[in-house]
Formats: sequence, C-alpha cells, structure tokens
Amino acid sequence: MSKSNFSRRGVLKTGAVASAGLMLPTYLRAEAHSGYTNAPQGDTVTIGFNVPQTGPYAEEGLDELRAQELAVEHLNGEGDGGMLNTFSQKNLDGTGILGKRVEFVTGDTQTKSDVARASAQSMIQKDECIMINGGSSSGVAVAVQGLCQEAGVIFMAGLTHSNDTTGKDKKRNGFRHFFNAYMSGAALAPVLGNEYGNDRNAYHLTADYTWGWTQQESIQAATESLGWNTVQNVLTPVGAGDFSSYISPVLNSGADTLILNHYGGDMVNSLTQAVQFGLKDKVVNGKDFTIIVPLYSELMAAGAGSNIEGVFGSMNWNWQLQDEGTKAFTRSFGEKYGFPPSGAAHTCYVQTLLYADAVTRAGTFNPCGVVEALEDFEFDGMGNGSVLYRGSDHQCFKDVLVMRGKSDASNEFDTLEIVEVTPRAQVEYEADHPMFAGGDLGECNPGA
Repeated sequence: MSKSNFSRRGVLKTGAVASAGLMLPTYLRAEAHSGYTNAPQGDTVTIGFNVPQTGPYAEEGLDELRAQELAVEHLNGEGDGGMLNTFSQKNLDGTGILGKRVEFVTGDTQTKSDVARASAQSMIQKDECIMINGGSSSGVAVAVQGLCQEAGVIFMAGLTHSNDTTGKDKKRNGFRHFFNAYMSGAALAPVLGNEYGNDRNAYHLTADYTWGWTQQESIQAATESLGWNTVQNVLTPVGAGDFSSYISPVLNSGADTLILNHYGGDMVNSLTQAVQFGLKDKVVNGKDFTIIVPLYSELMAAGAGSNIEGVFGSMNWNWQLQDEGTKAFTRSFGEKYGFPPSGAAHTCYVQTLLYADAVTRAGTFNPCGVVEALEDFEFDGMGNGSVLYRGSDHQCFKDVLVMRGKSDASNEFDTLEIVEVTPRAQVEYEADHPMFAGGDLGECNPGA
C-alpha cells in the first residue's frame, strides 16, 4: 500500500456539506419532478452520503466517507475499478450510472437521529439526491430510512446492526447490506461455548438505544442457549466517556464474564476502563474472567490497543480475507489512503455499487424499479461469499466473521485475527422470527 497524506483521523474534504440544522418540511413537491422524486434531468446524478463526522462514532463515519468517495470514482471510470472487476454482475462499465456522471454531497449526522434526518432532508430537497447512503448508528439509520420512505428515495443503509432496521422498522425503500445482532449471536455462541464452556455468569453493559437493546437481547439468548447465566444487564448512555461507575459493580456481582454491548468510541473507553479495573486479571468462580465485545470493528480494535488481546467479537467483513473481491477493494482503498479499509468502509462501498447496479438492471432511477431489482437479488464477488438480498425484509444474508484480538499485533491495523468464517446458513432465520416481529415493508414510494 502506498503512503498517503490522508490521516485515518483526518477529515475528508470532498463534496458539499449539507446543513444538518436546516429545518425543512417532511414532504416534497412532486410536481417539480418527472414521475418520481428527484428524477435526474441532466447528464449527472447526485447521491447523498450521510455519516457521523463528529461524535462517538466519527471514526467509522469518516472511513465510510472515504469508501463512498472511492465508489464514486470507480463508477465514473477513475482509479483501478476496485470491486467492479470482481462483482458477479458486469453491468457497470465506469460510465457513471445509466450514462450519467455520479456526483455526491455529504452531511454530518453527529450520531443523532434528529440531526441525521434534517441532514438527509436537506440532501433530498436542496441537493436533489436520488439515493441516501450511510449511517453508523442504528437509531440514525431507522430515522433516515423512515424519511427516505416518506420522500420517495432509496436508502442504502451503511453501518446499522440493530435487528429493528430490517425488523419492526423495515421499509420498502430501505435496504441493509450489513449483518445484524441476531447474526452476531448465532455466529459467536458456538465459538464461545468451545472456548469457555457452558457454565458462565455474564454481566452486560448495553448502549441505551435500539442497537444496544437488540444486541443485548440477541447475545443473551445465544449464550443462555449454551447454559450461561445472565447476572445483570445495565443500560449506559451513548457517548458517556467515563464508564467507571458502570464497571465497578461488576467486581462484586459474581460475574465471570463481562459483555460490552458498546460500539465505536464507547467500546474503546469501556473496554480500556474494564482492563484498568483489573477485570482481565481476576479469577471468579474458579474461572479466568473474560470480556466479550459482540460487534467489532478494526477502528475500535486499533483504539483499544493491547486491551483487545484475547477478546472475541463478530464482524461483517475484514480486509484480511483472501477472496478476489476483498483483495481488490483493499488494494484500491490502501493505494488511495495509505491504510486498509474498515468493515464500515466496506459496507458503504458495496451499497453504493449495489445501488448503481440495480438502477442499471432496472433501466431507471425510479425507486420502485430499483426495489424490484434488489429484492431477492443474489450476487458474489464483494467479499462476503454468496449473498442474498432477501425480498421479504431487505436484509442481506452472507457469511459472518468471528474475530479475536491478537496478542502479537505488529501495528494498529494488525490487531484482530479471523477465528472462524461462519457460513451463511448458520446465521439465517425466518422472516417472522420473534426478534424481528412487527413492522411492515409497505409499498414502494416513488414520491411523485
């Protein structure tokens, strides 16, 4: 990988920044468009990248932006083409989308649902975006997905892991490539059972919003199916920073396992503080105390440093995979930015290409044509093996990775090792599974 003057913690300065504070009505004037919202009229088409550039999930958001910019370059015939060369579909030829050059605008969600919704609203009304992609919080994703359904544009969700995104809050105009909390539990439980046995007492600290709730529910159900006991579940605010008051009660709880249902900077802080409290050095109930992080990212692992050693978690994708799609994307991203991409970057890149391909196959930007093209669509060559975009709930099904923090990391990008590639069949579930109950996709909304 070539060096780059673009630091991983730098701010991406591309595209126009949508005003997150602009208050706009929740409807669009359909008469200004040709049959559907923001039908492209010229030789360009605009899409919106709505991610956290500040706040507790900013590291993931900035990496998403890097990948989104790269996807646009590849769609427009710039660079080496990346995954366009490995994607099982061969409809994208570097001439944009349906012959229109792709342009984009960006917004900062701040990991706040109301800010994210206002930002996306501005992109749709002011910038005439035909599709919104992004999000590093399930609360944000659910809010923006609902807005896109109302507005009549497609939402290609980025990093969102709550069961609710394709469960009770699913929408016909919204699609999720990222895996979910149920899948994390299904992949992790057998590995945890083999490693730690069937007799553990688990204490949960859980981010207090839709993702944390469903992640905790999923991992509790999966571990209790092994025979584990849940000692307590304590909700924590997003962006708390100092988790000491939540960690100290664990010491006298009788728990021998701490499960951190935290993400981003919150996970880095809570894990670091748990290690500082000496939890990893304790022996409880005759067992070495262990810490588990159900949802991992490379950025979190890098932030946690050596504290991550031996800690199990799950991932949607990792740059160390050796399939041709992964190698192509990792090479393109690395040459542009000087370091490997995160799972957050990967899912936003893939979603952008999947949208462009669906438009091309449908022969139209009309969201209802795009919906038809994506529902029950199967593809390969994007780094996750054979993938299905299920029509009944718009959830992607693919292989899931179980990861562990390395004890011999050579640098900040070499902190995790792949323990298992869990096959897709092991993490699949019926659309009416109780954890995904409620909600209705409804009808596609073209807007105009």
